Amino acid sequence: MTGTDNTYYVNPDASPVDIGSLDPEHREALARVNRRLGALGTVEEVIDMLFAETAGICGGDRIGMAFLDESGERLVSHHVRAGYEPVCLTKGFTQELRGSSLEEVIERGSVRIIDDLERYLDRHPGSVSTALLVEEGVRSSMSCPLKVDGRPVGVLFRSSRIPGAFDEQLAGLHLLVAERMSQSVEKAYRIEQLEQANRAYMEMLGFVVHELKSPLAGIVTNAQVILQGYLGDVSDRQRPKLEKIVERSEHLLGLIGEYLGLARIESGELEVRLSPGVDLAADVVAPIVENLEPQADQRGITLERDFPEGGATLECDPGLVGIAVANLLGNGVKYAREGGVVRVTVRREDSAVRLEVFNEGPGFPADQRDKLFRRFSRIDNAELMSRKGTGVGLYTVAKIVRRHRGWIGADSEEGRWARFWFEIPRSA
Repeated sequence: MTGTDNTYYVNPDASPVDIGSLDPEHREALARVNRRLGALGTVEEVIDMLFAETAGICGGDRIGMAFLDESGERLVSHHVRAGYEPVCLTKGFTQELRGSSLEEVIERGSVRIIDDLERYLDRHPGSVSTALLVEEGVRSSMSCPLKVDGRPVGVLFRSSRIPGAFDEQLAGLHLLVAERMSQSVEKAYRIEQLEQANRAYMEMLGFVVHELKSPLAGIVTNAQVILQGYLGDVSDRQRPKLEKIVERSEHLLGLIGEYLGLARIESGELEVRLSPGVDLAADVVAPIVENLEPQADQRGITLERDFPEGGATLECDPGLVGIAVANLLGNGVKYAREGGVVRVTVRREDSAVRLEVFNEGPGFPADQRDKLFRRFSRIDNAELMSRKGTGVGLYTVAKIVRRHRGWIGADSEEGRWARFWFEIPRSA
């Protein structure tokens, strides 16, 4: 056990957990958990059972579970059970692992215990998860790794409204619990993911059939009308037909481009070709803004730029980063309300360059944040679903940013605005 800043880690390799070392009541609770575990089918059922069986001996007011996403670089909160209201850190909350104190929990399999969350937040004011827990009234926490065959899959969180509620004895109990439950909860979680992926796949197929079949039928019909001489020379009557052909063809080209990009990513052909001294604002963002201005003007949208003086240079693949920027800015214009504002901001950080795209529009529900950067996934919201989309763009953006060893995120006030951002290290 090592102590630092009222946070310490219990390393099971240095101090192996022995059932015989547990208090009798802890051994009894572990036996009850073991007996009930096999009869439970979902992650929610397992968490609820664990909360009920151990609340009396752990002093915990809250329990939660998060899983590593498919990239292995983010934790996504899956289920939370608390003995109080309201709960601020809810299902769908995501956290990048790089640079966080949870890296040691995942990489070394240690249990992290924080005795005083308010003090921890004072020293780590950028920790959004800690701020949300403190807002709930939580004062101490314990984070226990979940592993399957030595492979990290997620984290089990235990929290209390009492400072210093957890110790090595409770850490040992939860390591034993995690050892027994990791495989079953991961299996349940993967089944849920497969079901969601299957639904998304079927929705995608329906979308492709609808979006491609109808325009193609229109193209054929219009071409036949012209070819059969019903309209004669191109006239005012014919022009709308030709314009419709162009419009639908461009729409199809856009779809084809997105799916070709996705194919490149999924096949491993996404090659990053780094160039030094790329000015993100001038070299990448400005030309994309200019291309989008006519589209924005048609809907009365104001495109605002907030660029740093002297530029913001970094080492990157300008073509790939341009695809990411175009996706975020294009979505900003597409989802912004008519007459609203879309603002693109570029900032120089100490070791990275940050881009933000803000739009005044419908935003998105906080509990669906985890859907944003997943393949073929779209927010289940009537206004958002009314805008044409493939569920591919943000997934592509995330892949490009992560291939540059960067970070990506989003926040929103539903019904008012949404903001998407990424940071890329200035040096690769």
